[in-house]
Amino acid sequence: MTAAALPLAAAEPVIPDFGRGSTCVRENGAFCWDWVSDHWGDTLRPALMQHLALTAIAISLGFAIAFVLALAAHRRGRLTTPVVLVTGLLYTIPSLALFQLLVPFTGLSRTTAEVALVSYTLLILFRNTLAGLAGVPEEVRDAARGMGLTQRQVLWTVELPLALPAIVAGLRIATVTVISLATVAVFVVNEGLGAPIYAGLQQTFKTELIAAGALCVALALIADGLLVLLQRVLTPWTRVARSR
Repeated sequence: MTAAALPLAAAEPVIPDFGRGSTCVRENGAFCWDWVSDHWGDTLRPALMQHLALTAIAISLGFAIAFVLALAAHRRGRLTTPVVLVTGLLYTIPSLALFQLLVPFTGLSRTTAEVALVSYTLLILFRNTLAGLAGVPEEVRDAARGMGLTQRQVLWTVELPLALPAIVAGLRIATVTVISLATVAVFVVNEGLGAPIYAGLQQTFKTELIAAGALCVALALIADGLLVLLQRVLTPWTRVARSR
């Protein structure tokens, strides 16, 4: 039996022909900086920007939905259980299965990816926002009402500022979660850092796989750090309390 007749599953991984690339690239070295430099503009940077867009859209939409639901549940406690049940169910569905379930309705598109990514943020953001609001001491609310503040003013000037640490903590978890899950979205839309990661796996080319994976990790760390800084800027009183 000739090699051409062997089943695809039995064939050896094929390293792509990189033509007149460097020795490191031709030999598929552990990591080739020159490949990263040569393909930053046409492969890695566009994938990074697409990944940022996928993440930003999912977090923005997820936070908006979860925030409204949390405010409603904060005022009407009976809404908490059904919201937790629905968002918890969505959170437990494996990502590939959820993408497959959505494809018949939204096709192989960015919409499919975003619907799935948003669904994974809802439980985290809802529970953290609600926990932050519930954690505001009742005597603080009583004092605010005693000063003549309306219910809406109490919410926006007292409750939400005090709930910010819990809300931002939820945003941090949701953001890192979406950044990681967005790599799986490559199975429905050829965008984001999942595209070069998948290409590297298919071609057994180490550099593309490692570079894209490292960018994904770096993006998660930077996003988490920026959210921590945002929390410190928005809640200066917490720094004063810790310094005492």
